[in-house]
Amino acid sequence: MTADPIAATAPPPAQTTPARVPARRRRNWAPVFFLVPFFVPFILFTLVPVGYAFYQSLLKTERTGGTFGRKTTVFAGLDQYREVLGDAEFLGSVGRVLVFGLVQIPVMLLLALVLALLLDSTVTRLKRFFRIAYFVPYGIPGVIAALMWAFLYDPRLSPIVDLLDKAGSAPDFLGSSMMLWSIGNVVTWTYTGYNMLIIYAALQAIPSDIYEAARMDGASEATIAWRIKVPILRPALILTGVFSIIGTLQLFTEPQVLRSISTSVTSTYTPNLAAYSLASANNYSEAAAMSVTLALATFVLSFGFLKLTGRKAES
Repeated sequence: MTADPIAATAPPPAQTTPARVPARRRRNWAPVFFLVPFFVPFILFTLVPVGYAFYQSLLKTERTGGTFGRKTTVFAGLDQYREVLGDAEFLGSVGRVLVFGLVQIPVMLLLALVLALLLDSTVTRLKRFFRIAYFVPYGIPGVIAALMWAFLYDPRLSPIVDLLDKAGSAPDFLGSSMMLWSIGNVVTWTYTGYNMLIIYAALQAIPSDIYEAARMDGASEATIAWRIKVPILRPALILTGVFSIIGTLQLFTEPQVLRSISTSVTSTYTPNLAAYSLASANNYSEAAAMSVTLALATFVLSFGFLKLTGRKAES
């Protein structure tokens, strides 16, 4: 019996495979699960409090029936925001922290950059010791640091003021003319080490081959630092700049502590202190409006700084 030539040359019948769910549809959910640990705390501890503060800012407490009447909460719309933006003391506190930031932030970041470059230098010894020593002030609670510097500022207790007085110079660190810069000294002492650590970590990510090639071309350590390290550190400097802007507008601990020993610090010395004072007086709605306004100002300044530095980097 001979085989059928047509059947021998015909292709084998196609095998049917069970339908599968596209892998792309399954993979699309993977990033969501990785983002959940971030978004859940962000929603609970950032968006929800901000949303509640905005809701409170739209309300207003009124008293019906005279001085001893009943208190009622009514919807006030944007009335609280008009009061906040028309408050001369609040606007003065905003201007005060802006002047503070224009001076203190560049000084602090310059010190942090210099310290990071010194630690990364090949001639520096005891790097681990100095890295910890620079970072220790940030590990001290803000209230303790402010109390310590308040002792050093107080002319009745401070050995530093006593020595300066004997030398013929007796500055009034707690006076109205120097109080802002006394606070700036505390903030700079506290956060320089923190920013230095961020910049130093960015330096460790730079390949050492770049330095070796520069040294072979005859570049000195100072030239390598200025021409190679500083330009590469631009993202880290931008990051620390944004953190510093946010922290400046939230200035609270240092003036609150120094307020107890000096009359130069008023209840509206900084925007955060003004909102705290309003809330302490049970004026929650206006305090909420002030807080929301401060949050929007922080966002605008931070975003504007990022856009400005981004344009300079592209040009």
